[in-house]
Amino acid sequence: MSKTAVVIGGGIGGLATAIGLHRIGWNATVIERSPTLEDAGAGISLAANGLHALDELGIGHAVREASRNQYTGGTRTPNGTWLTHMNGAALEEAVGTPIVGIPRTTLHRLLREHLPTDTLLTGTEAGPIEQTSPTTARVTHGTTTLDADLVIAADGINSHTRHTLFPTHPHPTYTGSTVLRAITDHPVDLHTDFELTWGHGTEFGHIAFPDGRAEWHAVLDLPARTRFTDPLTELRRRFRTWHDPIPALLDATHPDAVLHHDINELPTPLPTYVIGPIALLGDAAHAMTPHLGQGACQALEDAVTLAAALATEPTVPAALARYDAERRPRTQAVARAARQAGRMGQQLTHPMAVALRNTAMRLTPSRAATRMILRHHTWVPPRLA
Repeated sequence: MSKTAVVIGGGIGGLATAIGLHRIGWNATVIERSPTLEDAGAGISLAANGLHALDELGIGHAVREASRNQYTGGTRTPNGTWLTHMNGAALEEAVGTPIVGIPRTTLHRLLREHLPTDTLLTGTEAGPIEQTSPTTARVTHGTTTLDADLVIAADGINSHTRHTLFPTHPHPTYTGSTVLRAITDHPVDLHTDFELTWGHGTEFGHIAFPDGRAEWHAVLDLPARTRFTDPLTELRRRFRTWHDPIPALLDATHPDAVLHHDINELPTPLPTYVIGPIALLGDAAHAMTPHLGQGACQALEDAVTLAAALATEPTVPAALARYDAERRPRTQAVARAARQAGRMGQQLTHPMAVALRNTAMRLTPSRAATRMILRHHTWVPPRLA
């Protein structure tokens, strides 16, 4: 008899986990409280580790077909001076695949399409998890009760499951930065695949897509919950003197497309990702800042690692122990590195500190910069035969 799992949360990590479980012969049901599953206006970069995880889930090829490879670009100052140049070819040679850019809606659709019919339940809230034995649990949604050998909480940074399991653990905190982002309405004349531009406590970046459109994001150091009456007009004011194509990206955007979210993280690491037959995954376990672009990639690693452990270990408890032992050190190390990258990058405000950072970046050899990136991108997935 096949094992049964309930996945709470229908984001990238939750859907990837369900795909992995089905690939190893488990029955998995995904419960998602939102009636629609689109993160409109956002794009995402996937590094080699995320793509290798998708390969093991059987959808790497489809994701690459819908993506644009990131070979060119780098980091600049507001006047356009290059601090670093991206060497996408060197990254590809080292890890077997380039970084790619893809609309989040497209990635989410591809994940949904690779799930068996009726696996995903939307518009329904998961109730409290009842542990019915040391190795089983029960989840209710609406008037329905689901018994499971495993419950995976992939319910995001504000995870209700995490708070229930660790009621005294510090909550997610505001990092001091807020992000506005959108996808352009139409193609923009871009000469690079990916760029970041750093000012003083400010960042603007773009990800180019295959159809010529692009996702852009603007990160600002502001008090929490700051909101603008007219976000696009405010951004045009703040970035009016910054280099091309920043003004063009803003001009190609419909005002209603702009999303605005504060950047929060879980700064205090959890002592474990597993309690009984319940496992935390993705942002629910290790919500990190976006400064390394590793949030989704780490969730995909989680999904494949968990499925592989369940496929090879003799019992579910043994598999969960292995999952925790393998994932907690790596994800918490990446979260620390992402936090540090933000402090030394976008969040710097003092003119002297910014000048020193920029000089150091210009003087860093390309090979050394590539090695720093590979520290997080290099990951060999376990096989899901």
